[in-house]
Amino acid sequence: MDPRQEQLCIVGSGNWGSAIATVLGRNAARLPFCNNTVNMWVYEEEVTLPEDNTTSKLSEVINERHENVKYLPGVRLPENVVAVPDLATACRNATLLVFVLPHQFLPKLMPTIRANVHPTRCRGVSLIKGLDFDHKMQQPVLISRTIEETMGGGFRCGVLMGANIADEVAKQHMCESTLACKFGDEQVNERTRQLFDEPPNFRVARIADVAGAEACGALKNIVALGAGFVDGLGLGGNTKAALLRVGLLEMAKFCQTFFNGVERGTFLESCGMADLITTCYGGRNRRCAEAFAKLETRMGVSNPAMCDKLWEGIEEEMLDGQKLQGTLAAKEVYAVLESRQLLDSFPLFRTIYEISFMGKPIAAITEEGIRANALDALTLQSKL
Repeated sequence: MDPRQEQLCIVGSGNWGSAIATVLGRNAARLPFCNNTVNMWVYEEEVTLPEDNTTSKLSEVINERHENVKYLPGVRLPENVVAVPDLATACRNATLLVFVLPHQFLPKLMPTIRANVHPTRCRGVSLIKGLDFDHKMQQPVLISRTIEETMGGGFRCGVLMGANIADEVAKQHMCESTLACKFGDEQVNERTRQLFDEPPNFRVARIADVAGAEACGALKNIVALGAGFVDGLGLGGNTKAALLRVGLLEMAKFCQTFFNGVERGTFLESCGMADLITTCYGGRNRRCAEAFAKLETRMGVSNPAMCDKLWEGIEEEMLDGQKLQGTLAAKEVYAVLESRQLLDSFPLFRTIYEISFMGKPIAAITEEGIRANALDALTLQSKL
């Protein structure tokens, strides 16, 4: 490999990982500063092939068929995207790591990644929509920051967030995304943006506000659970619009409360309001929450154990066992707000958690959750 060229490694091969691989694969093939081959680390598993009911290793199916038949069926991956089940091999000499997997799996992977990437040129971009939490310090922690600290040696990690439903990106429907990064060199920042940018279908703008963009990507999934509850109740666009307004307020308030340097304009980027809208109308968190609401209404779920069991069944049936990011984020945000005695300042986040995990009636989403007023907005605007 030319030492001046970029070597890409995608860490994760689920629905969103496979979708962004279509963009990165095509861009790697056309950009002169990038090595043609894009490695995609695959957690190896056996998959059943529908045409003959035989089983094969997922990595072999991807490399032979150029399709992730389990997590992104029906979409052809570029032939230069190579599924690699061995993590050390996948990230060897990588100059750009693209993290796109549930964040709870990161700790056991990071030592292998750190030992094999390019020793001086590697950086990262996280597509993970979640937050870590330091329960001792009662403080949310950016996953990008956790990655930077674990990698060490001055490693820097940005984020890519936006109104990007994976299936639509894979089908090349026009959309926008936001790259938030500060790699210390404008040429590196722009080169990174170009690796993701594929106009006219996948349009990427760059900002510097990593904290605001990343927090929005996690918090909007909590609001999307509320949108699913609204849909499960059979309520219409007026109610959902009210939910989105209050949801955006609480997202901005949370960012202002816990992170420094968050910029007001971030909430108007694709990673802010646009991502909130699309997730609350078409994302998996909304779909699963609607199913939860309908089942809860029919079954009369009334205690935490029943709630957990219901979510597990929905994930197994609707997501083939993959985990919802919204429910994880709701638990973690509730815990940090409770520890700081701030639950009353975030009625929507609190109510969504209590419906999801404490058996509170679904109707509480409108009766208790959607009640931020104009004064909240004015107060917040003065602080951002």
